[in-house]
Amino acid sequence: MANSTTIGIIAGILTAVSLLPQLLKILMEKKGGNISFLMLITLLAGVGTWVYYGYLKKDWPIIITNSFSFLVNLGIIACHIKYRCKQKS
Repeated sequence: MANSTTIGIIAGILTAVSLLPQLLKILMEKKGGNISFLMLITLLAGVGTWVYYGYLKKDWPIIITNSFSFLVNLGIIACHIKYRCKQKS
């Protein structure tokens, strides 16, 4: 495996797991209203576009790492909506 491929995979993994601590914090505290919803939607659109780009290039590291990021972002958005609505009650 070329050095550039290894660096790309490492970068993809780090990016993919970067929001996991935030998701875990939201789940433990049951508070998600302090996160910018617009930022999450923008990030979701960007990661979704990366998945599509990886599909077009048939580049599995891009597809896998960004698909994982997409799912984590969906989880954060779902928690954001769920716990924001509970906090208003």
